[in-house]
Amino acid sequence: MYTYEYPRPSVTVDIVVFGYDGGKQLKMLLIRRGSEPFKGCWALPGGFVDMEEDLEQAAFRELEEETGVKDLYLEQLFTFGKPGRDPRGRVISVAYFSLVNLQDHPAVAASDVDKAEWFALDELPPLAFDHNDIIQVATSRLNAKVRYQPIGFELLPEEFTLGQLQQLYETVLNVEGFNKRNFRTRILRTGILEEVGRQKNVAHRPAVLYRFNQETYRQLAEQRDSGVLRRALDFEI
Repeated sequence: MYTYEYPRPSVTVDIVVFGYDGGKQLKMLLIRRGSEPFKGCWALPGGFVDMEEDLEQAAFRELEEETGVKDLYLEQLFTFGKPGRDPRGRVISVAYFSLVNLQDHPAVAASDVDKAEWFALDELPPLAFDHNDIIQVATSRLNAKVRYQPIGFELLPEEFTLGQLQQLYETVLNVEGFNKRNFRTRILRTGILEEVGRQKNVAHRPAVLYRFNQETYRQLAEQRDSGVLRRALDFEI
């Protein structure tokens, strides 16, 4: 029988889920822990990886078990392994993050948590473990990602106005007052939006509705020179 001579740390997954409801605030999905350590404290959804599952399977399972949220896209963020980050022992966590339309993903506490709730990103409660550090890394990744990839696929309705799209970018980047004409010119120049009609049953002049042209986006993303999208989407240039 083979004897493994090295210590084996435990592996967990933590999931950072950003939610957007069309307003001026990003939100974060948190759970209130129902067991020690940090019982009663707020934390990111997550837990230990089972021996028979891969990391992404564990992330999806923990997220659904603790919050009821499912059917979303997860992207691996970073690995956190500082000694002492978990009082239970040597624990390495692989973090994931996601962007969702908040209204499509209501949070319902389950499993070993007392509560699951959406919090405004700038009004988070004190968090367990090193979850503040994880959220800081995820927020930095989001701010970088929005400059080269149209995140509206996940955060906006299928059909939206340019005003709604601009509000989204201003919210994610935490800025106000993008030049309206410049924003619209640059985003339309990419060709990743297609016009689908106008708003109906509104009290004001109906605005043009758009949706993402995923095929055009895919072609641009596959180009060796991705500067076309970067120059168009980085509104701080």
